[in-house]
Parts: sequence; structure tokens; C-alpha cells
Amino acid sequence: MSRIAQRFADLSEAGRKALITYVVAGDPTPELTVPLLHALVDAGADVIEVGVPFSDPMSEGPVIQRGHERALENRIRLRDVLSMVSEFREKDPDTPLLLMGYANPVEHMGYPAFADAAVKAGVDGLLTVDVPPEEVERVNRELKRVGMDNIFLIAPTTPEARLSLITDQASGFIYYVSLKGVTGAGNLDIADVSDHLSRIRRCTSLPVCVGFGIKDAASAAAVARVADGVVVGSALVSRVADVIAGGGDRSEAMSAAASLLREIRSGIDARSGTDAA
Repeated sequence: MSRIAQRFADLSEAGRKALITYVVAGDPTPELTVPLLHALVDAGADVIEVGVPFSDPMSEGPVIQRGHERALENRIRLRDVLSMVSEFREKDPDTPLLLMGYANPVEHMGYPAFADAAVKAGVDGLLTVDVPPEEVERVNRELKRVGMDNIFLIAPTTPEARLSLITDQASGFIYYVSLKGVTGAGNLDIADVSDHLSRIRRCTSLPVCVGFGIKDAASAAAVARVADGVVVGSALVSRVADVIAGGGDRSEAMSAAASLLREIRSGIDARSGTDAA
């Protein structure tokens, strides 16, 4: 069982919902990334998503796009991200961690080389936004060879006929995009999210987590009532960037991110009557 599958099994047994956090590797500075990951775990994160900087992050809103731009200005590339994961694993062998990004950097490295390097670094899964299920066979073969999960996105606009095609290729969990558009946009319609999750669950037994539009404890708690986990990205990226842009130091940025995450963790746990981590 992968680290991701084990974490969801443990959470289910405890009657808790997963809190998944997203940061862009190297944003706003390379030196901040690994300490920030540890701070997020300490604040209650169950699974970590690390964004691989890319020049055309087409599914991202302005907040995360700027994070990618800052990371690229810091010359962060895929191999640098893997080095950060290795450093993270020196102190944390347990927290599931996946890379989220776009196909180009992985294809440039080569699927076999990427799979070997990623599993050696301690990566548990991969989510490539722009690889459709019809074209995933080669990368899936390499990920399965090394025991890594392949995480897929499902959107509100995904046709019914494509759901099984996607879920049949997926492992770890399903990432449901709660809003039409890019990250950080719009307002959540929980009834609509619940309806879509019911459709997805008819096709898979994998946990289904919801991202896009989760900004605070209230929105996280609302999503946690219907999902197996919530994903927080833009709000964290924005919080850290604002502190640094305002002249704050690394410690202040981590403290601000951790404070936000603790609030969100409390909101999620309150909906199930459990104590915050």
C-alpha cells in the first residue's frame, strides 16, 4: 500500500477528512520551501502537493501563476524540486507527498528516468494537469513500476462517459475541481459539488478530494461534509507571498501559513466532531 493510500485508510478509520496543501517549489524563495512543508505538516496537513514550476501553468489563477513566475525567476527546475523532496524526507518519512504540474518537464526528463528519480527522492504520486487519460499509458506504466500513484483531475464539465475512463487509470485519490475556470476563482456551490461527487463515487472506490475555491475554515468545513478531503492552494500561496512582499522574514511567512492552516484544520475537524491535529 502506498503512503497516500495508507494515509487515507488511517484517516477513514479515525473518522477524519484529509487536509491537502499545495505550494509551488521555490516560491517565494528556494530556501523557504522545505521548512514551509514541515510547518504545514505540523499545522495539520495530511498530504502535501508540491507544484513543479512551469512557464505556462494554464489551469492556475493569477495567485499561483505568479508563484510559478517567482519560482522560475529563482531558476527552480524539476531536478531542484526532487532535491527539495529528498531534503524534506530526511526529517519526515511518513507524510504523503505528490508532485503537481505539467507534462513538459516530466517528458523532457523521460518517463523512466523521472520515475526512478522521483521514487528515490521520496515522491509518492504525480498529478499532471495536461495529460488526458487517453495518453497516460506510458507514464502510468513507469509509475506503477516504482509504486507511485497517478492522481487525476475531474472537472464539473467532465462528461459522464469519461468518468470511468479517468477513474480506471487513477490511483491514490481523485482530485475534483469544484469550480469551472482556474484556481482561486469563484464561489463554492456545495450542493452542486455533492451531486458531482456522487457521480464520481459510482465509478470508483478511491477517496475523492475537492480543490479550487477553499480559502478559509468555513469553506473547508462545508466541503469536508461531502468530500473525503479538501485541497488548499491559492490561499496559502497568497498568504506566504504577501508576508514576504510586505518585508516579513521566513519565520513570519511560515507562521502566517501555519496559522491559516490551523484554522482550516479546525474547521474540517469541527464538522466531524474531532479535535484539531
